[in-house]
Parts: sequence; C-alpha cells; structure tokens
Amino acid sequence: MRVGILTGGGDCPGLNAVIRAVVRKAERHYGHRVIGFLDGWRGVVEDDWRELDVESCRGLLPRGGTVLGTSRHTPFNLPDGMSRAADTMRRHDLEALIAIGGEGTLSCAAEVSDSGFNVIGVPKTIDNDVGFTERTFGFDTAVAVATEAIDRLHTTAESHARVMFVEVMGRHVGHIATWAGIAGGATYTLVPEEPFDLDELCAALLRRKARGRYASIVVVAEGAKPRPGSLEIAEPQVDAYGHERLGGIASVIAQEVERRTELETRVTILGHVQRGGSPTPFDRVLATRFGVAAIDAAHARDFGMMVALRGGAIELVALREATASLKPVSPELLEVAHAFFA
Repeated sequence: MRVGILTGGGDCPGLNAVIRAVVRKAERHYGHRVIGFLDGWRGVVEDDWRELDVESCRGLLPRGGTVLGTSRHTPFNLPDGMSRAADTMRRHDLEALIAIGGEGTLSCAAEVSDSGFNVIGVPKTIDNDVGFTERTFGFDTAVAVATEAIDRLHTTAESHARVMFVEVMGRHVGHIATWAGIAGGATYTLVPEEPFDLDELCAALLRRKARGRYASIVVVAEGAKPRPGSLEIAEPQVDAYGHERLGGIASVIAQEVERRTELETRVTILGHVQRGGSPTPFDRVLATRFGVAAIDAAHARDFGMMVALRGGAIELVALREATASLKPVSPELLEVAHAFFA
C-alpha cells in the first residue's frame, strides 16, 4: 500500500511526531510506503511531495513545527482543485491519504472523503476545539507555555502593583485561557464562551485593590468578546481564507480598564510563541498514539474516519461527525475558574 500524508492549517507542536509514527509503523510493520505532501493540501493539488522513510524521520520526535510545511490552501480554493488532487492520487497509486489538521483541514478532509477519496483524519490544534476527542496534541504545550508566562508575570505585577493582561490564543473557544488561568492563578479569565461585562471586570479589580491586593493577572483569549453595549471594539479584518485576523483585544480592554479604574495596566500578547518549539512529553506521546492509530486505520481500510482520544483510549470517529461543530470549554471547568475570580 502507498499512503500519502499532509499537515494543514497552523503549525503545532507534535506534528512531526505524528509523521514519524505513521512512517515507522507503515514501513517496519506493514511494509507500506509513505509520501509526504508539502504545504498541506497545496502539495496534493500541485503534486509537490517527498518520499518519507524511517531514516528521513529520525530526530523528529522532539522537533516543533512540521517538516512537510503547512498552509490553509484547500482543493476547493480552485475550480479544478479536486480534479488535480484526484490526478495526483492516481499518479502515485495512493490507496490512502492521512490528513493532519484542525477544524479547517479536517472539514476539507471530510468533503474530500465524501467525494470518494480514502481519507483518515488526525486532529491537531493548540485550541483543543475539535469535536469528539478529549484532547488534541499541541494543547498541552500551549498551556504549559502560557502558564509559565503567567507565573513570570506575577512577580513583576506584584513588584509594580500593576494589572497584567495576558492574551493567549483561542479564536472561538477558551480552552487555553481557562486551563492556563486556573494553573497560573489568574485573577480573572475572559473566554469566547462567555461574553464579558467590562463594568464587572473593573469592579472585581477595584474590590481586589480595596483588600490591599493591587497586583492582578487577567487572562484573555484572543476571541473574547464583550457583552453588547459593554465595550465598543473594531470589526476584525478577514484573511484570504475567510478567517478573522484576531489579536490585540487585551490591549483594548487594558486601556479601558485603566481609564475607568486608574489602575496601572500592562499587556503581554503571547501570540505564536504558544505553538512554537518542542512539544511536551504528553503531546509527544499523544501525537505518537494518533500516528500509529492512523496508519492502522489506513491498513484496515477504515476510511472517512478520524482518530480520537476518548476515555483515555484511541478510537475512530466519523470525520463528518467530528467536524460538525467545535468543542467549547465545559461549563463545569468554567465554574472552577469562576471560583477564583476576584
């Protein structure tokens, strides 16, 4: 069997670990050959690829990013994209294609699968928002980075009696913000699941000041939105793929908080540092498990499925179901965070 593999969407710690696991199990256990398409779906459409074997994948386990490159391109961006992708699959006699990605890449994989391609999905995103899986690799690394940043900001906030705003990734969901906020002892956490009221935030920070605690940490997911009428914010720009360009909401909130409360504020936007660098041990293991399960599914011809972590075990779920909706932060976890708000 010849198997293709691609990585799409934003880069993420653990992508290379998946590639390594797929190649090793494919070559050493099944005798299959693997080719990697460059820059995600673009490589499939344009037949841009490289051969992958065990030797070429040595040293990939701790390496961040993706050696195959990535993009947000899909076959559906071009009128003849699907036909060109089909030609590529036939040209290489591919019997399976493993697509590693988040919401966008896997939604495309579901459509490609519905079109008759033999596709297996592997969920990755630091946002942890893919449905039907308890965890996506990259999330643990992002939370670890954000938590370390919050730990470091506590001391400088206390030294200067400031309110520190920490903006983390989280376009539609607040998993990173919630987990890092709890782990880092944040004073307040703002997430997309719960539109915030700026008056309530200001009141909480002033109550903290009245108790003699000037220093505070407010964690803000980049997709956090105010309640209607609470704060005016500009409409975000949209990129070529229809995604809103987010980032900077923490600065807007901090400026308004300082104006209303006269508390001194500072802002740290973690940005892409959250998804760069080496994956944590948890993410290395999860990515490896996903990679092994993906090539096992391809060998068994369980196409149209996505590997997922459920109840601690790796299972297969339908791609179409997994991409039907995003996974928000659970109300129970949000309640845990609420218990520590000022």
